[in-house]
Amino acid sequence: MQSSYKEEDVVLLLKDITGLVRPQPTEEREKLIQAGRHYCEMLPMEYVPSQQYMEAYQQALIHFAKPTAAAIGRLAELLVQEKGDSLVLISLARAGIPIGILLKHYIKTRFNIDAPHYSISIIRGRGIDGQAMRYLLSRYEPQTLQFVDGWIGKGAIWRELKKAAGAYPGVSPEIAVAADPANITRLCGTHEDLLIPSACLNCTVSGLISRTFLREDIIGEGDFHGAAYYKELEAADLSYAFIHAVEAEFPMVVPHETYMADGVGMDDVQKIKSEFDISDINFIKPGIGEATRVLLRRLPWKILIDPRHKEDAALAHLLRLAEEKHVPTDFYPMRHYKACGIIKKLADA
Repeated sequence: MQSSYKEEDVVLLLKDITGLVRPQPTEEREKLIQAGRHYCEMLPMEYVPSQQYMEAYQQALIHFAKPTAAAIGRLAELLVQEKGDSLVLISLARAGIPIGILLKHYIKTRFNIDAPHYSISIIRGRGIDGQAMRYLLSRYEPQTLQFVDGWIGKGAIWRELKKAAGAYPGVSPEIAVAADPANITRLCGTHEDLLIPSACLNCTVSGLISRTFLREDIIGEGDFHGAAYYKELEAADLSYAFIHAVEAEFPMVVPHETYMADGVGMDDVQKIKSEFDISDINFIKPGIGEATRVLLRRLPWKILIDPRHKEDAALAHLLRLAEEKHVPTDFYPMRHYKACGIIKKLADA
């Protein structure tokens, strides 16, 4: 699989489907998704955001490279305590890939452990890539594998992992993430709703690869799940600029976590579902990362902002994008999240 990442940083266990699938505009995809088509059977059109939004991203990187680096350091310490020098990082494509690379680099620098790093696909409602798992288990002991993602929103992928891991004895379903505002995994850098700057962009901060793809006319029984490479966006690629900015802030001594979580994020989600009369819980995307994704690649109905955080620099890019796309923002109190995106229900889907 072609990407803009170096092979020594990550091996992508993905089938290259570049040119085999026509990327579709957001509204076209949203209508099909809400009519019952699975999102993994389509590819989104990717683009370079406006200059104003890119300025907001650069500001996010300036403000949040350091807390992101601290979260990576805390998570890396936990993983080395857990698995020592037998650790194999398995990032979930694609938001997990930059986090996996940062963990690999930190662990090499801090502990002189060269942890192998692979990336595989897991798809909500379709499960983990069985071919990729067979590949990994033919090379490594199951207990050495550690799944890695960027952040947890409401925990859909975590639940998918728990379900999938049962088919692979000895493989832990526990997921390691930089930020877990939902408060459902102990393997996290922070339980705060932290802005990880890579959440602000799509493929241009993720090795120029698409979201993963699974459709039987393209992906055969012996294939890995697929992804496409966006060669036309090479001039806009910031994948390593992000990694280098965070690495420059790696702590020599990892600061203790100061944020204390209480309860679980699903409490907020159920309250939002009830109070806004939302029929499908999948329309609710809590957390800064997920709310950003709603604005970047879905049709948003509105963005909720916890009033305690209305002046928080972590939300500047979100407010900029909402303004550009004419999406209303409402203040709404949440215990676990600073922001939440809600997808628009299309009556004619």
